[in-house]
Amino acid sequence: MNITWWGHATVAVADRGTTILTDPVLRNRLAHLHRRRGPRPVLAATPDAAVISHLHGDHCDLPSLRSLPPSTLLVVPRGGGAFLRSRLGAGRDIVELAAGETVDVGELRVRAVPANHDGHRTPKSRIRALALGYVIEGTRSAWFGGDTGLFDEMQSLGPLDLALVPVWGWGWTLGAGHLDPAGAAEAMRIINPAQAVPIHWGTLWPVGCKRVRPDRFHRPGDEFAELTAAAAPKTDVRVLAPGESLTVAA
Repeated sequence: MNITWWGHATVAVADRGTTILTDPVLRNRLAHLHRRRGPRPVLAATPDAAVISHLHGDHCDLPSLRSLPPSTLLVVPRGGGAFLRSRLGAGRDIVELAAGETVDVGELRVRAVPANHDGHRTPKSRIRALALGYVIEGTRSAWFGGDTGLFDEMQSLGPLDLALVPVWGWGWTLGAGHLDPAGAAEAMRIINPAQAVPIHWGTLWPVGCKRVRPDRFHRPGDEFAELTAAAAPKTDVRVLAPGESLTVAA
């Protein structure tokens, strides 16, 4: 299994000849999120599937989804299918999952797991679906956390070879339903994966971020690594830069 982190929550997971893309944000700007730090994603292969963790705009980016070919299966949380069909048009292959349900993509299995996060499209929107994470199972097993706080079912996710764990967000503060570096390290203590890669940090920079707590855009990955070394010393943390890849160890 090889993974490439393209920034924020976008990861290409390649295994057994199949590529799965997580929460694709493939452009350089995202609404008020002023610019991307790091390279714009250049996918090595057309993804066979894209998994969407929840409907927030920085995880369910409609222009990015429209850029994927119709052959790419979209795996979405239960309740999100009608919204995406109405925005993407007919002809898209969309599968809805709830926690505990699975779908096979090529020789890989995608299992939906719980997440602790708001599922509305926007804070006041009536459009709502579940918020999920996913475990991708092939030659190795990888948990993609999407965006989440701690939740009771975390202890049943393992054993895992890799955790793609959110450690911050796109602003200089966090609300409920998120993990900061300390919370993400606690998640590693609970799950105890063999390896971990911090995601959901340092990529999408709002206007003014250089003047307001710029450390929140540079430091979360390293802070997570330091805290995990104490909380879960058996977990090997790899802090990647956007566009860097990792082969998941045996």
